Amino acid sequence: MAGVQDQLEIKFRLTDGSDIGPKSFPTATSVATLKESILAQWPKGKDNGPRTVKDVKIISAGKILENSRTLGECQSPLCDIPGGVTTMHVVVQPPSQEKEKKAASQPKQSKCVCVIL
Repeated sequence: MAGVQDQLEIKFRLTDGSDIGPKSFPTATSVATLKESILAQWPKGKDNGPRTVKDVKIISAGKILENSRTLGECQSPLCDIPGGVTTMHVVVQPPSQEKEKKAASQPKQSKCVCVIL
């Protein structure tokens, strides 16, 4: 029985409502490893898919999970249902470089408005 408790059944919910999984992971699995698994299983037909692990954010019980933490550390006692499937939400962050390029390509405009009455 101890081996079963050291495993978590996780389903990843994407922003469009579709799911990846469920799949069983050991509680010693890092969040970074979960993100790599999501990248490998990402549906091929989806637009705006993540390119790297840095583009993926995993949310569980309302908290964004940090890459260095393990599933056991992130496990919420409220969501702990023996034999149940835990749903974690996946958000894809657009690469920050695109934002910086857009900001750099637009010239800064100073707007000064004077009103004489």
